[in-house]
Amino acid sequence: EATMAQRISRAKRTVSGVRFDSPGDLGTVLRVLYLVFNEGYSGDVDIAGEAIRLTRQLAAMTDDEEVAGLLALMLLHHARRPSRTRPDGSLVTLAEQDRSRWDTSLVAEGVEVLRTALARDRLGEFQAQAAIAALHADARTPEETDWVQTVEWYDELVRLTGSPVARLNRAVAVGEADGPRAGLAALAGLDPALPRHTAAAAYLHERNGDLGTAARLYAEAARSAPNLPERDHLTRQAARLNAQLRG
Repeated sequence: EATMAQRISRAKRTVSGVRFDSPGDLGTVLRVLYLVFNEGYSGDVDIAGEAIRLTRQLAAMTDDEEVAGLLALMLLHHARRPSRTRPDGSLVTLAEQDRSRWDTSLVAEGVEVLRTALARDRLGEFQAQAAIAALHADARTPEETDWVQTVEWYDELVRLTGSPVARLNRAVAVGEADGPRAGLAALAGLDPALPRHTAAAAYLHERNGDLGTAARLYAEAARSAPNLPERDHLTRQAARLNAQLRG
C-alpha cells in the first residue's frame, strides 16, 4: 500500500506530466484525484485541500465539464467538513450536522462551478454526483432536502455508471422521497454483500418502525464497517435502539 504522501506526489506528477491526447487519459487523472480527495476527506484535511488545489489546476488547463464537475463535488463536500465529526472524533451523519458550520463560500463556489458545467449539456458522473451534493447543500434543514430531485439525479448517475453503490444510495433517497417501504423495495433488488447495504437496510427499517430488525442490522453492519469511526457510529445506533426497545 502506497503511503498517502506517495499517492499525492504520484497524482501531482500525473497532473503536471500528462498531455491529454485522449479522453481516457483525463478520466484516469480524475479518478486518481477523486480517490486522493476521498482519502483526505475521511482523514487528514491537508490531503483533501491538496486534491482540490490539483483539481483547480486541472480545471484551468482543460476546460472540461467533468473536471469542473469533480471540482464542484470536492468543494461541496469540503464545505461540510467542519460539521462531520464531533470533538471526540465520532461521526455526525448528514441529517444531524450543524448546517450553520458549513462553509457557505465553498458551497456558493461549488454551485457556480457546477451550474456553468451543466449549462454545456454534456453530463458525466462527477457532474451528477455534484448535483446531488448541491441539493443537500441547498437545504437549510434535512426536511427541506428535495429528495424527489435527488432520486432523479441518482437515476442519471446509475444510467451513466451502472454503479451498485449509486443504486444503493438511490434506494436510501427513494426511502426519503417515497417512504421507507419504497426504499426497502428498491434495496431488495441489490446484492446484500454491497458495502453499507446492511447499514442502509437498518436505517430504512428504523424509519419504517421496525426497531428490533433495525437494531440487529445496525449491530451486524458495525461488525463489517470499513473503519473505526463508522463502526463506533453503527454500534451506538444499535445501542440506542436496544435501549428504546428495553424502555
